[in-house]
Amino acid sequence: MKGEITVVGGGLAGLVAAITCAEAGATVTLHEAHASLGGRGRATAPPYVAHEGPHVFYADGPHWTWLKERDLIGKVGWPSPPAALRVGFRDRGRFRRGMPAGLLRLVAGRRRAPVDQDFRTWASARYGERAAEAAANAISVITYDADTGRLSAAFVQDLLLRALNPVIAVRWVVGGWQAVLDRMASRARELGVRIELKSRLTELPGGPTIVATELSSARVLLGDDSLTWESGDCVMLDLAVTKHRGDAFVVFDLDEGGFHECYSMPDPSVAPAGESLFQIDMPVRAGERTADAHRRLEQLTELAVPGWRDRTTWQRTGRARGRSGALDLPGFTWRDRPAVERGDDVFLAGDMVAAPGMRGEISMNSALRAAEGAVAALDRSVRAA
Repeated sequence: MKGEITVVGGGLAGLVAAITCAEAGATVTLHEAHASLGGRGRATAPPYVAHEGPHVFYADGPHWTWLKERDLIGKVGWPSPPAALRVGFRDRGRFRRGMPAGLLRLVAGRRRAPVDQDFRTWASARYGERAAEAAANAISVITYDADTGRLSAAFVQDLLLRALNPVIAVRWVVGGWQAVLDRMASRARELGVRIELKSRLTELPGGPTIVATELSSARVLLGDDSLTWESGDCVMLDLAVTKHRGDAFVVFDLDEGGFHECYSMPDPSVAPAGESLFQIDMPVRAGERTADAHRRLEQLTELAVPGWRDRTTWQRTGRARGRSGALDLPGFTWRDRPAVERGDDVFLAGDMVAAPGMRGEISMNSALRAAEGAVAALDRSVRAA
């Protein structure tokens, strides 16, 4: 196929788009502004392999099939039975093993939530205010939002049914997102994709182009102020400590929307022997100072990793503001987000555009659609020449 497709951005969406276009026979050039590929899937260098946000995969969607068909997943890790049992909830300031009854009824409920009503109002009327707030806080691990109850009831319900479903679809890939992205980069190069690092485009190059950057960067590149959408705001603590059998594996914070997970329990390769690697997240409240959000985060850390300050071997902090995936307010669905097709053979991909799924899945699903459109546009131009 003559002609060329340009991909802007070397994160998950950009790599999926580049691979898909190259598999269709197109010549592809990928431009990445940073010195390495990966986007928000990048990880710190060993011995502490920490990611920006949770790095699990869900094996119940077409994105997992796409990765599996191309042998890009690699080895899957699992927590050992004792670790797997250390899953609990922060409820009224205490750690509990089982899900509260009200939250359990809500998750098990069959009534379909409406799109045009906020989750707090809808759930409170049916399951009580405490169950509604607990459910909203439990799913903040995905929304990264301190007020998840304000979002569309249908949007939040969909997340709850996937994340807290008894039939767990979560998979822990050894090495996390970084290992998968490294394999994707190798696959792209094998297909002939030309990868240009430290290459920041300031204008469109002409020809079919897929813009697979954060929405804020796409807004600047395309000069389109309409490219905005609701997103979360969260502080994070990556923490390595000396291993202790009493540390929790996963903690859902029903009080304040935080989340705790030990990445090294299913994947010991991410931390040195004898140490455990955790990430603890806490959504930032409206108008809250970063330091205050971190103080609340540390309170959750003390519950999940007792005595962590005296056991710490490595740590780093961060904040993800407006760059943690799309959130749908009442009256909106994923179909209302910025469209993939932008006109003039320009296509958009990423985790805040019009495609279904959760975060990384949105990136992949939008990238596949963008690639299909770019290949079709290239084919039309070749036939017209």
